[in-house]
Amino acid sequence: MNNADAVPTLVTCHANADFDAFAAMIAARRLYPGCLLLFPGTQDRGLQAVVQDETLRKTYNFVELSDLDFSAMGRLVAVDTRQRERLSHVAPLLDREDVFVEVWDHHPDTPNDIRCDVSHVEIAGSVTALLVLRLKDENIVPDAGEATLLGLGIYGDTGSFTYSSTSEKDFMAAAWLLSRGMDVNRIDELAAHELTSLHVRALNALLESAQTYVISGESVVVAEVDLEHYLGDFAYLAQQVMEMEKFEILFAIGRMDDRIQVVARSRSKAVDVGAVCAAIGGGGHAYAASASVRSMTLAEVRDAIVRALYSQTERDKAARDYMSSPAVGIEANRTISEADMLMLHFGLKAVPVFEPGTRRCVGLLDAQTASRAGVHGLGDSRVDEYMVRRISTLPPDAPLSKLAAIIVDGRQRLVPIVENDAVVGVVTRTDLINLFASEPETLRGASSSGGKTRSLAKLMRDRLPRNVLRLLETAGKIGRELDMRVYVAGGFVRDLLLGKPNNDVDLVAEGRGNDIGSRLAHRLAEVLGGRVREHPKFLTCVVIYEEDGKECRVDVATARLEYYEHPAALPTVEASSIKMDLVRRDFSMNALAVRLDSTPFGQLVDFFGGQRDLRDGVIRVLHTLSFVEDPTRCLRAVRFAQRYGFRIAQASEKLIKNALSLKLFERLSPARLFHEFSIICEEPTATECLFMLDSLGILAAIHPLLQLNPSRRAFLRRLGEIFSWYRMLYFEESAEGWIVFFLGLCNNFNFRDASACYTALGLPPQRKQEIMQGRETMRNASTGLTRWLRAREEGGQARVSALDERLEPVSIEGLLALMAQGGEDDPQRRVMSRYITQWRREKADITGRDLIALGLRPGPQFGEILRAVRRAKLDGEVGASSEQAELAIRLSAQLPQRAERGR
Repeated sequence: MNNADAVPTLVTCHANADFDAFAAMIAARRLYPGCLLLFPGTQDRGLQAVVQDETLRKTYNFVELSDLDFSAMGRLVAVDTRQRERLSHVAPLLDREDVFVEVWDHHPDTPNDIRCDVSHVEIAGSVTALLVLRLKDENIVPDAGEATLLGLGIYGDTGSFTYSSTSEKDFMAAAWLLSRGMDVNRIDELAAHELTSLHVRALNALLESAQTYVISGESVVVAEVDLEHYLGDFAYLAQQVMEMEKFEILFAIGRMDDRIQVVARSRSKAVDVGAVCAAIGGGGHAYAASASVRSMTLAEVRDAIVRALYSQTERDKAARDYMSSPAVGIEANRTISEADMLMLHFGLKAVPVFEPGTRRCVGLLDAQTASRAGVHGLGDSRVDEYMVRRISTLPPDAPLSKLAAIIVDGRQRLVPIVENDAVVGVVTRTDLINLFASEPETLRGASSSGGKTRSLAKLMRDRLPRNVLRLLETAGKIGRELDMRVYVAGGFVRDLLLGKPNNDVDLVAEGRGNDIGSRLAHRLAEVLGGRVREHPKFLTCVVIYEEDGKECRVDVATARLEYYEHPAALPTVEASSIKMDLVRRDFSMNALAVRLDSTPFGQLVDFFGGQRDLRDGVIRVLHTLSFVEDPTRCLRAVRFAQRYGFRIAQASEKLIKNALSLKLFERLSPARLFHEFSIICEEPTATECLFMLDSLGILAAIHPLLQLNPSRRAFLRRLGEIFSWYRMLYFEESAEGWIVFFLGLCNNFNFRDASACYTALGLPPQRKQEIMQGRETMRNASTGLTRWLRAREEGGQARVSALDERLEPVSIEGLLALMAQGGEDDPQRRVMSRYITQWRREKADITGRDLIALGLRPGPQFGEILRAVRRAKLDGEVGASSEQAELAIRLSAQLPQRAERGR
């Protein structure tokens, strides 16, 4: 499998191993010939019996920790975990930078994952399945006994294929093992499930915490447990609770590391557990479902589940039935703090804003805005400075469809009910959630009919490649077959209207049920001869297929709505309309869609004026909290403005400055910030983007030292021109944009200031170390370059080989930065240009084969001879290959360990 098979390799797994970890080690032994296996122990008595077999231990090269010489190991392969605390038995190897680390895992990422050089991480019920499929691909065939051991791992971690985590890979791997003699009866004997102490504690906690809710006559049990580590077979525990207590409907909630796992099981038709899990970002079917939730507490997840349960039983009601009266509101000239206290006192998520001294509605203020404003010291600001002014109101007798259009499609938190120009009551989003969650068809409300449409069929035929147009037509045909609405949305539509090439197709399916996107994806894959990778938590899929020998991908999503119950909560995701799917986008120009199943084909859907903004060249956000919710949109606004030559709308630019004043960039995760800057640095207009970020104050908001002075602006402009020049050369060695421009942003900074700025820009520690070392290497080379140029100018000794020796350790990004230090007519710029394009790529015309032909015996001295010949060629001391050969012979006679002449 590896080119480094000669490297002494140790294979291990996590402490307190299970059958899957053990079997994965057995499989790894076949992939890494000659490796040693270090089994760290287990509490599973069945597995203990297997591992203690002396014949097995000798056959598979198991070693004891006390007998292991860590200093002799050059590679570590960890299976079934990446968490450092679960690999403490191999800490001496993890602490060595010269050890090559490779992992095989099927668990989610965690903050405590070890650094690794190669990772094989995929979603599957068992990690053994991933290794078995690799054995199959490489035609490494186990015997029947070994196939049975490998099957133990798959059966053990999938609960004999009954756990919800079981994947297609597990079945495929087991089927192949079965064809190789896997003994299922033997597996059944060995894999009789015995609960570990951790499982028992978790099981007891679930049983003790079980709480019953009677909903429409049905008893629904919600149980929860708080765990320190990820528990892979949590679904098995949920099933055990169901069987032990004979529950009809169960929601088992477990906090594990940084996420909460939910497993739901039902024997009753009265409750669709799939719909409930979908409400918290998961999925499944009516009788079995699951979810994985971040950034919520156990209590918040439990409350969300209970709310979703009750929502399934609520019947349709008219608007008057939902109206709360009298309405609690606040006058426009009051302060944010007063509004926040009012909403806190009454437990409200939003309030109507009244004209002072009246009950006439002039706006709406939500609790999230008020709370955030208070946190950032804006509590004394007037309510009308942050309220939403453009809102919809309804009379008391308004039909439910209009309420739905405003609250669901229009994303308005509450609707003031107005009579005689005075607010007499309100209907809130919470009032309608219970009704709408169980009626997906009602969720559409006033769906796409409210948007401005026009046919883009001719434009698509004229501008799109044939294969892309054919794909869109196929998706539309499938939509008609399956009775769903199908759209292509986002940047694809934007660039279609702008006449820019963009074949990144994002399909959105609108219809009944959370599986609408999945149905479209699977049917499309069937037609294209491809496969589907699903992400149920986000209601998305990827269709992967081949076309003209190339792998192609199409993203498919279910149209969704999102709403937030409180600040910092995860969004609740439910099937919805295309309008609600588009309102989640960043800018109006990206909130466009084209309907593919319609007649005529290709109707443009534009709810938010995206066509107008494209025509006017304007970047505009969709709502006032857009940059507050996601400050990285500030960076994207700049990137799009420079890419297309657009301007940021005045109101949106004001919102950017408001976000900066709130210091929201300080809350961004480093990974997200670095990701956005990495994308910017790859843009052809990267320099202009950085200048605009500086003028808006974004660079200074990230770190004050990043504010550009005239000198650094000039350097960045030269650097951007040189970076573009280098890319036009199309050399095999590519330069990474983020390194190039991050060097430019911190040009001439001392070590401490550069380190602080790179941390502020979100560089991961490894990449930060890389660029900091590169700066020091470049700084040392710069001194040598200056001396070389001075010697050359003075007519002294200025050998090209000496320059090459000084510059050879410098990365290509560092060389471009050195080149940018000189002006257009500066000798340094000319020399660096020649070095990058010519001298650096110069090679000796003779090779090792030529040296052998000259009668020299191969050995380590060959490299030294060829390097010396190359230096002589750089300095013009030798010309043709014959002269180089003569020099090689002379050099061989001079070396202390010379190349011996062949006999």
